[in-house]
Amino acid sequence: MIGGAGLATAAVVLAPDHSPGTGAEEARPARADTIALIGSASSKRALPRTDTKAFSLIGVSWKDRARTFDGTAQIRTRSAADGEWTDWRDLDFDTVGPETAEGRAPGTRGASEPLWVGPSDAVEARVMADGKQTTVPDGLRLDLIDPGTTPQGKGKANGQNKGNGQSQGNGQNKGNTGNGQGNGNGNGNGNGNGNGNGKGGTKPGDSAGETAAPTQQPSSPDSSSAPGDTPDTASSATPTSGAGDGSSDTAPSPSAEATSDDGGKTPEPTGSADPTTESPAPTSDTGSDTQPTDGSEPTGPEDSGDSPAPGDSTGPEPAESAPQPTGKASQPPAPSAPETTAPTGPTEPATPAIVDRATWGADESLVKDPPEYLAKVKAVFVHHTAGTNDYSCADSPAIMRAILVYHVRTEGWNDLGYNFFVDKCGTVFEGRAGGVGQRVRGAHTYGFNGDSAGISLLGDYENGGTPTAAAKQAIADLAAWKLGLDGVDPRAKVTLTAAGDTGVYKTGQKAVLNTVSGHRDGYATLCPGKTLYSALPGIRTAAGQSRYTTR
Repeated sequence: MIGGAGLATAAVVLAPDHSPGTGAEEARPARADTIALIGSASSKRALPRTDTKAFSLIGVSWKDRARTFDGTAQIRTRSAADGEWTDWRDLDFDTVGPETAEGRAPGTRGASEPLWVGPSDAVEARVMADGKQTTVPDGLRLDLIDPGTTPQGKGKANGQNKGNGQSQGNGQNKGNTGNGQGNGNGNGNGNGNGNGNGKGGTKPGDSAGETAAPTQQPSSPDSSSAPGDTPDTASSATPTSGAGDGSSDTAPSPSAEATSDDGGKTPEPTGSADPTTESPAPTSDTGSDTQPTDGSEPTGPEDSGDSPAPGDSTGPEPAESAPQPTGKASQPPAPSAPETTAPTGPTEPATPAIVDRATWGADESLVKDPPEYLAKVKAVFVHHTAGTNDYSCADSPAIMRAILVYHVRTEGWNDLGYNFFVDKCGTVFEGRAGGVGQRVRGAHTYGFNGDSAGISLLGDYENGGTPTAAAKQAIADLAAWKLGLDGVDPRAKVTLTAAGDTGVYKTGQKAVLNTVSGHRDGYATLCPGKTLYSALPGIRTAAGQSRYTTR
């Protein structure tokens, strides 16, 4: 715990957590710190402006996980870059633990949704019980998450052979600030040379959100991410009440990069390649970090053009296959009897590009228990993280690391709640471990986790945010592929049985839902926000037309 503060408590000043003389290749592990919110008044808590260790994501939590809180919690933070204080921002209270033993385990806590605020070094807070609330929950505290950084400055690159195989190349970092390019050449099984570009990480002391663009490891339908693959890291703080360290200090080397909306880099994910097309790296606009408008949207991984983004015009048609070469013939071939071929079975859909856990820097030492699996994924629930749209797509890996620490160290869950995340540039990230192509049970939609997968869009789509075309298309493609693995039509209806009282359905009640539904369809919440929820009909249509669907 960082320190306690009541209504009249003086600020607690802490030294920066960046050690002098940190090497260029050294990573900083993620960390969770807490500040207890104490006071004599039963209906309110306040924290004066207080200096803290570095953090980029914040939330409030309390002792009794079963205690709901419908009051208000507002925070202000000070930017570590320029010292400016933000306006007051509300925290949302839509999160709820899983209905299984995971949500009842010792140490689980009630909590707000986490809010990404970017690199910060001070906070001010006020919490008020209002409406039906008469008191604030016991054990109320602020949870401050520093996402850490991934290994920096190594400049190693892997080249992608344009023939039939992959080639390996070694790049050298040319820049002192981690912006140098590395080039490598190698021989693959096919024809051609593999060229890779390596990007070093940030300098020691740079903001946590400025991480190196990691290389993507292929994710296939039968792949799995077993917990414990990355080494444990020691916390740089001594947390209390479940707060602790977070991110792994190892990550794959950077590879191909895509320009983010603020000039940063976002990882280039790669999935199982489509037989005839290649998906270029996702790109985005080069404007500000604020939510893109219709005229300036980041773009996600391009598809073959078969499935237009909801509400958008159809993309370019895929290139036609090259004609097969023919030998020289001296005379026209004689007619032959018609041949018959045995019918082939249904082919497995191509896998969308997904950034795996190792690439975005998940600390697998946080995940103590093995994943649970479902018999079938019958539906997909779409969520939003309810944080902020004012993030760079280059920040997405850091946001992922911070949410992992928040879900595990703050809320006490075993792993991330969502199966997948999507950012506003349309990049897809692997969420809960267990294999993207497997039926991993998540903790995202209370009452229906036993039949579904959860996809969460980074950002707030209730208070003015609008999902980009790239994000909507990525959700559509991901939902089409995930449901297609079990032969489920993304445009269909499904009947599910509620496994808990959700505020919409009682335990045991039958719920008729779309196979691609919003969180609010199953649980009493505003999630995924009004603008994303209103986009779901178009997302379902696009999913039905996606090249990743089997229907």
